Amino acid sequence: MVATGSRRFSLYRVIPLGLLLVAGLIFVLCGGRRYLTFATLAENRDVLATLAAHGGALLAAEFILVYFALTALSIPGALVATLVGGFLFGPWLGAVYSLTGATLGATTVFLASRTGLGGLGEQAMPRIRRLMTGFREDAFNYLLVLRLIPVVPFWAVNLAAGIVGMRLTSFAVATFIGMIPAAFIYAGVGNGLGMLLGTGQKPEMHLIFHPNILLPLIGLAVLALVPVAYKRRRGGSRREPAQ
Repeated sequence: MVATGSRRFSLYRVIPLGLLLVAGLIFVLCGGRRYLTFATLAENRDVLATLAAHGGALLAAEFILVYFALTALSIPGALVATLVGGFLFGPWLGAVYSLTGATLGATTVFLASRTGLGGLGEQAMPRIRRLMTGFREDAFNYLLVLRLIPVVPFWAVNLAAGIVGMRLTSFAVATFIGMIPAAFIYAGVGNGLGMLLGTGQKPEMHLIFHPNILLPLIGLAVLALVPVAYKRRRGGSRREPAQ
């Protein structure tokens, strides 16, 4: 379900989203992205190992907070962060902490987008409005597919969901569930990061697009769309005139 009703555009409503965008831009211009590379991980291998050995609840909270900030500021680097999570906390906790931070960050962007841009959808061209109407009717399933198969930039999905006025609960749940496969895959790779760094190898950052991984994800996405197809078919049959 999606919240309906148009709102007039207000510059003040855009302030939260603008602050997030400006903060992300400042981070990038200050060279922050250099810390989100595999080369940086290799250089700080000993530091990460020390953190993994002595980290506790505080380290977990700090990791979630950093992951949240990266996602909220729409800064590319989620894969590297998830690898670090797997290295620090193991495949299971690393994935859960990554999912938590990513969901919180994505929800922040979504709320800022819905607050500032939520009324723009009703002012769009008729064709775009029809597309948005279709998305509203099955928002949860569509978002789940977009999270399972990350062919659309993560930040763009957050913004789009806010513009169409998707409900908060549906957004958060679909985001969390849809990211589970990728989170566990990369956290599992990160769990063996120490061995990779020791041998000078690099993890495959596009691992999720390998056929043996991508095809099952596509299968899950198709299953998520089955209720949508059934609903559309059933609705079409109801509109057919009696013979």
